Amino acid sequence: LVGDGFTDKGQFPFIDQFNLKTKKKTRLYQSKYTNKKETLNSLIDAKKGEVLVQIESKNEYPNYYVINIKKKSAPTPVTFFENPFKKIENVSKEVIKYKRADGLELTGTLYLPAGYDKKKKEKLPLIMWAYPAEFKDKNSASQNTSNPNDFTYPNYGSPVYWVTRGYAVLDDAAFPIVGEGKTEPNDTFLEQLVADAKAAIDAVDALGYIDRNRVAVGGHSYGAFMTANLLTHSNLFAAGIARSGAYNRTLTPFGFQSEERNYWEAPEVYNTMSPFMNADKMKTPLLLIHGEADNNSGTFPMQSERYFNALKGFGAPTRLVILPKESHGYSAKESILHLLWEQDQWLEKYVKNKK
Repeated sequence: LVGDGFTDKGQFPFIDQFNLKTKKKTRLYQSKYTNKKETLNSLIDAKKGEVLVQIESKNEYPNYYVINIKKKSAPTPVTFFENPFKKIENVSKEVIKYKRADGLELTGTLYLPAGYDKKKKEKLPLIMWAYPAEFKDKNSASQNTSNPNDFTYPNYGSPVYWVTRGYAVLDDAAFPIVGEGKTEPNDTFLEQLVADAKAAIDAVDALGYIDRNRVAVGGHSYGAFMTANLLTHSNLFAAGIARSGAYNRTLTPFGFQSEERNYWEAPEVYNTMSPFMNADKMKTPLLLIHGEADNNSGTFPMQSERYFNALKGFGAPTRLVILPKESHGYSAKESILHLLWEQDQWLEKYVKNKK
């Protein structure tokens, strides 16, 4: 038996031997790393005790090793990959824990620029990136599977790049939407969404690192939907970035995400949750980005086009960027470089240099 080994004190993967006759387990191995992450990939030779593992840290690129759980010898390296992201190698990274106003425990991964002085505490602009998730009980919503020793591996959609531009970044901020018993999560979607955001900002602000008047929020797909709602129903943010999102829930009338009720069963929920229906309230700068060929059933490009037209009709500061031939995710080099440029220009104008 191989387990991920998540505990209150960290992640410690393990290998157990299970006796089918006696039903008893014997712990054969458990990782002891506290400053690195060890992943148990495969059992090479059970009799010899040889296991292929992957070891990494927040600034050490993942490499493969062979360990012997019987001899307990030092890991033997199999690969020697170097870190290809030297510019963010020494950024500060930690998983912070905090609580929502109702006591729900939340987490997020906080990045600070390399060399940032945590004693002087220069006030930085903050970028928060998230994706909401629905739960039917608070215990599940509070579970933490983030490992601070995960290698910092940016992709095209990552906000981590902006630590090199002088921002603090709170990535993968927890945004649980909980509905227990007969109550459905989306019955109080907006209230919980704003509470999640406020708790995250309060937590980073309490550390003394940020200027809470210069905070941006962003997300992709359902995270874009989250972003539009946060800008509409709170005054917590200076600007937002919404990519490949859906903004009118009546266009997904037979459910979305974990919502199982259709529009005709819960019209108030669909209308209340739709940023399009509340376009007249939205006055915060919002950058909308969408792939021209998005074939995801819930996020056709029309979603961004109609929402953009509604916002412009009410004079909101907004910009719509359509990426040619891109689908729900983006892949062309030209698209990704343009995406990064658009996001950077937006953040510099409306967040870092907010007037």
